[in-house]
Amino acid sequence: MTPKWTSADIPDQTGRTVLVTGGNSGLGFHTCRLLAEKGARVLLASRSSQRGDQARTDILQSNPDAQLKVIALDLADLDSVRHCAATLRNDLDRLDILVNNAGVMAIPRQETAQGFERQFGVNHLGHFALTGALLPILLDTPASRIVNVSSMAHRNGRMNFSDLHSTRNYSRFGAYSQSKLANLLFTLELQRRLESREAATVCASAHPGWAATRLQYAAPSETGSRLEMVLMRTLNALLAQSAEQGALPQLYAVASPEVRGGDYIGPDGWMGMRGHPHKLRAKETAYDSEAALKLWRVSVDLTAEQYDQLQD
Repeated sequence: MTPKWTSADIPDQTGRTVLVTGGNSGLGFHTCRLLAEKGARVLLASRSSQRGDQARTDILQSNPDAQLKVIALDLADLDSVRHCAATLRNDLDRLDILVNNAGVMAIPRQETAQGFERQFGVNHLGHFALTGALLPILLDTPASRIVNVSSMAHRNGRMNFSDLHSTRNYSRFGAYSQSKLANLLFTLELQRRLESREAATVCASAHPGWAATRLQYAAPSETGSRLEMVLMRTLNALLAQSAEQGALPQLYAVASPEVRGGDYIGPDGWMGMRGHPHKLRAKETAYDSEAALKLWRVSVDLTAEQYDQLQD
């Protein structure tokens, strides 16, 4: 039997630079912490500088030698995304790993600074713009990787291209599922373009299963629904694995030498909700090349991020 992959299997990361969005809590926090323990220089991107600084302090308490820097990034504002990327391009001589981890889940309808539905805007468009803006330095870094964090919820997703921002009919979980399907379609099309240019950079994706993080409590906190809060706490207690365990699939996608472009990594346990990371197959809609190309072109139009080095 093949041994289960754990954080102990993360190879030495000395000399590598990693950017993790949403690194201040949950999956992102443990991704930052464990990669820093392996010697990586970690850029912890956070919308809140206060929460980012607290996360850095927490990691340094257990690992005083960690190379950690907090980066200001608000994925709900493309101006913030562009400013962040421009600063990083100016400051860095390499970027080995980009982990597009941050996200919002099943919140009441809100809009980003540019007027996008917030779940689609943050979970997909913000990361699409960030990845494109950082692509020059990623392509210049040997064997770099991009990891997009999706969700089991992609299985319920449908790309509603006639109403991507849910202006006519909004479903909290429907919008979330659409954004998580978009993460996988983005991975598919980006990897296709990287391969067509024979780039050494690869793009993979991962999902955490059901991991106990603050993400599940964001929506009931905003709606004030005590019933939903109790339900989420109950389901977390019954079904969820820890946030650290939930971070393992994306860490595998980041660090395992077995990963190839286009791979999808998730837990190996019951219904994919718990367990150790392994390669799996997403729902067939995630491999729809026509939908992936259409999403790419729409995303270019909405974000004005042209991906010049990967143009058709």
